[in-house]
Parts: sequence; structure tokens; C-alpha cells
Amino acid sequence: MTKISTTEARSGAGRRTASRRASSPSLSDTSHPGHDCPLCPRLVEFREANRAAHPDWFNGPVPPLGGRDAAVLIVGLAPGLQGANRTGRPFTGDYAGDLLYATLLEFGFASGRYEARPDDTLKLVDCRIGNAVHCVPPQNKPTPAEINTCRQFLVSTIKEMPRLKAIVTLGRISHDSTLKALGLPLRAAPFKHGGEFQHGALRVFSSYHCSRYNTNTGVLTPAMFRAVFASVRDYLNR
Repeated sequence: MTKISTTEARSGAGRRTASRRASSPSLSDTSHPGHDCPLCPRLVEFREANRAAHPDWFNGPVPPLGGRDAAVLIVGLAPGLQGANRTGRPFTGDYAGDLLYATLLEFGFASGRYEARPDDTLKLVDCRIGNAVHCVPPQNKPTPAEINTCRQFLVSTIKEMPRLKAIVTLGRISHDSTLKALGLPLRAAPFKHGGEFQHGALRVFSSYHCSRYNTNTGVLTPAMFRAVFASVRDYLNR
């Protein structure tokens, strides 16, 4: 087996990172911040620390996955440190993705095989996935200011989807930020698992986040999570 020096490995990682940055949307693409988005100082500082520690990771705002012509938008909280922040694809590489993608495959919102890496055969079907906050926050906890700052991209994501019929929010932060992105007061639809409300031609479904913590503590079971997507599928089939 040919050995690769540390210098060569770092050089290769640098080329991959440069390639990702070159192909990433700029701030002029209003549905997604650029790879070096400067808008949230605390998240920028955390990003730079992770780039230094893990130069082969994605380490940037994670773009939505799936086509703009999808009928369903899933809104998560933020990229996981060793999940989407590492791989560059939403919910890829951590437990939350295991449960989410298994459920999407079960209800026909995805095809192929999920193998926890961005080059697997998984493809979304009439479904798109984004986040309320595009950058990984320290301890998975974005501040209210960071959530508010990043909402402009969620607004644009929703507006650029002409066939959008249903939004699934994962967790309270995602739910509340989605309501604000739609121009609605929080009292219009208080967060609860399994909740649904109609906003014009758009149906919003809410679920507890599919994090390992929620499933380990019994706050969310796979059956509870599947029930939400069964409701989404029933709604689309009407």
C-alpha cells in the first residue's frame, strides 16, 4: 500500500476545501449564505476553529438538499458538528440522519440507500431539506440573534419553491423560525409534536427533533416520527 505523507494529505484536504468553496453559493444567492458567510461572529469563530482542527471537513454553511420544485420542505435546527458540518449534506453522518432518512425512504420521500456519506445513492423524491440555522453552533445551541440573522435564507428557500405544499418543522426552534419566515405570529400555531395547521395553500406539520437525545430519553419514538410523515403523505395524496 502506498503511504501518503501528512503534507500530501493536508494538501489534498486543502484542494477539496478550495473546490467546495469555489462551488458554494455566494451571498448573492439569497437562499443560501456563502461558504465564508461573515454574518454571525460567534459562528464564524467556531467555524474557523473547526477548519483548523479538521481541515478535511466541510466546515461551512450547509446548503439545502433537494430540488426547488419539491412539494415538501423539511426544516431542521442546524448542522450537527460531526454530521452535516463534517459531510456538507443535511442530516448526514449522525443519528438524526439515520432516523430521518429511514423514515423518508419508508414513505417514498427518498430513494436509493442512505449510508451516512454524501456520495451514497440516496436521492430525495419531491422533498427538500434545510435548516433554520445554516452553520453549526457551539453545543448545538444557536442564539436568538443567530436564528434571526439566518432566517432571511429560510425565507428565500420557501419563496423559491413554487410547488411547495407542506413544511415539516423539526423541533421548537425550527417551528418558531418557520412561522416567522411565513410572516405569522407564534400564537398562530404553538409548537407541539404532531401538530398541523393550514396557511393558505401551505400545510405545516410539526415534530420533535429526531436527535439521539430525544429518542434516547423517549421524548420521540420512531413510531411517533413515522406518524408525522404518514400524515404528510396522506395530505399530499388527497
